[in-house]
Amino acid sequence: MAKAVTRWVLALLYALAGALHLLLPRPFLGIMPTWVPQPELVIALTGVAELAGAAGLLQPWSPALRRAAGWGLAAYAVCVFPANIVHFIRDMARPDHGLGLGYHVPRMFLQPILVWLALWVADALPFRARGKA
Repeated sequence: MAKAVTRWVLALLYALAGALHLLLPRPFLGIMPTWVPQPELVIALTGVAELAGAAGLLQPWSPALRRAAGWGLAAYAVCVFPANIVHFIRDMARPDHGLGLGYHVPRMFLQPILVWLALWVADALPFRARGKA
């Protein structure tokens, strides 16, 4: 039951983030690392990836597709981590410190948890806990 609820919450969060990437891309441009080519296109593609991953997590008919969605969202969370670092650095460099450490520090620790959650809710963890013999 906890896994199903978490899967729905995670899917809703990714769907919301995907919609925001597509409908309001400007804030995401502000945290894009300068080395990323075609940032507008990348933001749009990440929005599509988030929406596809959310849909994949929620579909009931194919465990393989759900696992693929979990792996995709886990990879996505790893790939966007540089943008989180850039956001942290740029915010803290502002005179008012932007959103501040109270936002950025938990966000940094949340990223690996998001990777794990995407794999867990999709039954895509690459290892299984050993059962008691």
